[in-house]
Amino acid sequence: MADDTAHFYEPRNGHGLRHDPFNAIVAPRPIGWISSRSSAGSINLAPYSFFNAFNYVPPIVGFASIGWKDSVANAVESHEFCWNLAVEALAERMNLTCAPAPPEIDEFEVAGLTHAPSRLVSVPRVRESPVNFECRTTQVVRLRNVAGEEVNTWLVLGEVIAVHIDRSVLANGVYDILAARPIMRAGGAADYFRISPEDQFQMRRPGWPME
Repeated sequence: MADDTAHFYEPRNGHGLRHDPFNAIVAPRPIGWISSRSSAGSINLAPYSFFNAFNYVPPIVGFASIGWKDSVANAVESHEFCWNLAVEALAERMNLTCAPAPPEIDEFEVAGLTHAPSRLVSVPRVRESPVNFECRTTQVVRLRNVAGEEVNTWLVLGEVIAVHIDRSVLANGVYDILAARPIMRAGGAADYFRISPEDQFQMRRPGWPME
């Protein structure tokens, strides 16, 4: 029986709205600000809106690239990449690293950002970012649709082998997400969100300890 109170559509047939709602519904999403290095030594820095964490122990993060882009190629060639936290103070510079550029262009320079040496990988981190993950590539998966056909998107997964946290976003041994002021991707061509204290609330899972 049809539900007249809901807009229903099958994505394969189009959404029937002014804008595709998918990205806005699955939002906000953390930004995968990925730095990488090619086998020839070229440095790349690019933000990905399809990014998240997928495992605790070991910690595993991943980003999906629509199209085989430099970040994917570099993660495959070098088996390494870094994730850099995109924060409000760096929003404009993060946005500059979105621009298409040939592999030999270093987006750090384009955006006026500083290479910070990593401890365990050869890929530089964004020094201005308050949190960085050094990662080793564990899997690169080409996505498929329900018919088993490959689509033009690659999921890159990496184990976080080292973490850098600026002491300014640590309070009494606890990471202070509000102090970091991360930004997140939303739907639309230019929509982002920030985290603010008035948006925070607490709700503990049943059976979980209070601390």
